[in-house]
Amino acid sequence: MSSVSPRVQQQLAMLQQIQQQLQTVMGQKAQYEMAVKETNRAVEELKEVADDAPVYVNVGTVMMQKDKEKVLADLGEKAETLDLRIKSLDKQAKALQAKFEQLQAQIKQAVGGGAPQAS
Repeated sequence: MSSVSPRVQQQLAMLQQIQQQLQTVMGQKAQYEMAVKETNRAVEELKEVADDAPVYVNVGTVMMQKDKEKVLADLGEKAETLDLRIKSLDKQAKALQAKFEQLQAQIKQAVGGGAPQAS
């Protein structure tokens, strides 16, 4: 049984690295998606509050009273920013997935479909 060529070993290492990057990107995307859900839920809850009711937000370790409309606007901006980050991570994930599949196919071809090497 012949050993795996250095080229294939390098490709396998790259494949593992791409897989780790993809997992990291997907983890970040999941965190941002959760933040968007929380932000949207806060907006929905805030919409049910009377316009003249006091609204408080956390600023570090302190809670401050703010205008309801200002808080709604801030939450809207936050959701938009998070959506943009999610779209960016989606593009990264698709690119990494395509790279992963391409490299995987090259490795399979080199290992299974390659011509026998003379020693």
